[in-house]
Amino acid sequence: MKIQAQHSQDLTLLAQLVQDMPVAMLASVDAQGRLLSQPMTPLEMDALGSLWFFIDLSSDKLSRLEAMNLSFCDTAHATYVSLSGRGEVATDRERIERLWSPLARPWFPDGPGSLNLALLKFTPDTAEYWDAPGSRVRRMLALAASAVIGKPLGLGSHQSLINLTGRPSAASIQESA
Repeated sequence: MKIQAQHSQDLTLLAQLVQDMPVAMLASVDAQGRLLSQPMTPLEMDALGSLWFFIDLSSDKLSRLEAMNLSFCDTAHATYVSLSGRGEVATDRERIERLWSPLARPWFPDGPGSLNLALLKFTPDTAEYWDAPGSRVRRMLALAASAVIGKPLGLGSHQSLINLTGRPSAASIQESA
């Protein structure tokens, strides 16, 4: 994933956490209220913290852009990131060309000129992350010690980052309606 210089400390931290995670699970709610998820490959995190993905214009995901969640997971380093936000479709051919990868050809056989190829721009409102330091052995020892004393001990950090982009969140928009 290409990462541009971020405009805030929170977004810089977020970029550092997800930069080496090649796949995210994108979840959204369908018209019947069911939560649906699918793996997506992030192409870029722009300077304002939006994440960009290739998407097919015939995808049913396009009807579920209002409230979305991206989940990243790096089990080897015990780092987990959850982003809540919303999506929008972009058909910027210049950006599509710039972000194109031959790895996308199975879904878009005509390359960056594929007629159904567009971009999904995911803009996060909030983020949560869990990050456990050290090796697996250290984490297992911390978990065992935590079980003995009955409370978390040295298991890492958890933080919520709110209003990442300075825009109203989906939740605040729904509350004001």
